[in-house]
Amino acid sequence: MTYVIASACVDVKDRACIDECPTDCIYEGKRMLYIHPDECVDCGACEPACPAEDVEFTRINADLFTSRGSPGRASGTHVADHDHPDVTSRPVPEGVQA
Repeated sequence: MTYVIASACVDVKDRACIDECPTDCIYEGKRMLYIHPDECVDCGACEPACPAEDVEFTRINADLFTSRGSPGRASGTHVADHDHPDVTSRPVPEGVQA
C-alpha cells in the first residue's frame, strides 16, 4: 500500500514531506500535494515529517495520476495546474490564495 497525502493538506502544502522523500514521488498540485502511487517505495519517510499528520492511504492520489500517467520523479519545479475534483470542490478558506 502506497503512502498518500490526505485532506488536511488541502491549502496547507507544508512541503516537509517533499524534503524527506528519497524517491521524489511527491508532486505539487494547485491546492495540495500528491504522492504518486507507482513511484512511492513505501519507505515511510514522509509520514513523520508531515506537521498535519495526514499521510495515509486515500484513493484520490491514485486517481489523480490515472489521467496524468507517471511523469518520472517530481522535480519540485513543476506545480500542476489542477487538483483532484474532491479538492477543487472544497471552498477556499479566507486568506488562502488558491
